[in-house]
Amino acid sequence: MAPADHPSLDDVPGRVRRRALVVDDEPTIRSALARYLRRRGWDADEAEDGRAALRKLGRIEHDGYQVVVTDLRMPHCSGVELHDWLAEHRPDLFARLIITTGDLASPSWSAFAGRTTRPLIEKPFELAVLARLIESVARGR
Repeated sequence: MAPADHPSLDDVPGRVRRRALVVDDEPTIRSALARYLRRRGWDADEAEDGRAALRKLGRIEHDGYQVVVTDLRMPHCSGVELHDWLAEHRPDLFARLIITTGDLASPSWSAFAGRTTRPLIEKPFELAVLARLIESVARGR
């Protein structure tokens, strides 16, 4: 059977779609991650920075996202600021947060990595590694 002949996850009766929020100021990275998640059966929303993510999080139902994937370095509202806001105001989503970065070498980002309890994945990363991490976080592990 050709891959196109396989039923999609959307076609499975009674299946509840999971939602993810991808936050990254680089449009190509953000859209690539969102497309990857959609191919894996997720509904993936996108936000271009922490401020846009906070607007989306304010409009979504309390348990609307099973995972939030954010970059650290972004304009307007960084991933660190988003991380800290979630930790204080939305511990339910904080527990579902995954952080990506390409900048663990600088002292400020290294200090943040040392204080966070959330998973941190360094760019560039393999999508399979991110997928395993997303599944683990979504299951509450």
